[in-house]
Amino acid sequence: MHNRLLANEQRVRSPASYEEAPVGDWFNVVLLGIVEGLTEFLPISSTAHLLIVAKMLGFRNDAGGTFEIFIQSGAILAVLGFYARDLLAQARTLPHDAMTRRFWTGALVAFLPAALVGMVMRTWIKAVLFGSPMVIAGALIVGGVILIIIELLPRRLATTSNLTHVSLRQAFGIGVAQVFALVPGISRSGASIVGGLLAGLDRATATRFSFYLAIPTLGAATLLDLVSSLDQLVPGDLGRLVLGALVSLVVAWMSIGWLLRYVAHNGFVAFGVYRIVVGAVVLALVALGRL
Repeated sequence: MHNRLLANEQRVRSPASYEEAPVGDWFNVVLLGIVEGLTEFLPISSTAHLLIVAKMLGFRNDAGGTFEIFIQSGAILAVLGFYARDLLAQARTLPHDAMTRRFWTGALVAFLPAALVGMVMRTWIKAVLFGSPMVIAGALIVGGVILIIIELLPRRLATTSNLTHVSLRQAFGIGVAQVFALVPGISRSGASIVGGLLAGLDRATATRFSFYLAIPTLGAATLLDLVSSLDQLVPGDLGRLVLGALVSLVVAWMSIGWLLRYVAHNGFVAFGVYRIVVGAVVLALVALGRL
């Protein structure tokens, strides 16, 4: 009974508690928004970076992980804005263009595996995996090794260099790969890009497909988490959620263009090395008792 009362006390936070250090609190929100915007579309795991940085900052106003998930809405808006012209053109041609319908059917197929697994295992993932720096560090390192291996393996001739030519089988393979990104540290963009490369997409097409796939994936995750966490939010949370999302929108918009230019001429080995280094740093911080 005593433990239950303590749990309820932790969940029902008073608005007055947010007035203790407002300047530092808002600074942390802006910093985490920048982290989200910089890392969401890079294959380095935005969730891992957000959770670790928030933990190091002592950021507590996250309503059980909802803040880290909700500010991804900024990244969704960035994709919608970046591809607004293409999306509007596709919306106009969707009723009578078979290739456009095929593309969005493929995006839906790619979205479903992670959506279904995520809905079933959401509570366990947030309770167990989100709170474990060891899991995050291991996922960062394993994901980094995989990225390097993928780049060093003999390159198969890409069979798909156009988004509208992505088959349903390829889309499903990308969707299965994205399931692994439910583990914080694996990276949604990294998993979907690697899945695309293994499915026969060229690097640029796999990256663009990953951006489009972010729209339903991040959108559904954000909406589900927000709705299911409404009872944990207090009025002071709204401003922080909105500010974090707006900052991530601006930074993510710039990151999309940079990544598209980068992958046109470079591989992902540098990202793999970065992931391994960050994972090792996280392990060191755990060993030193800092995480």
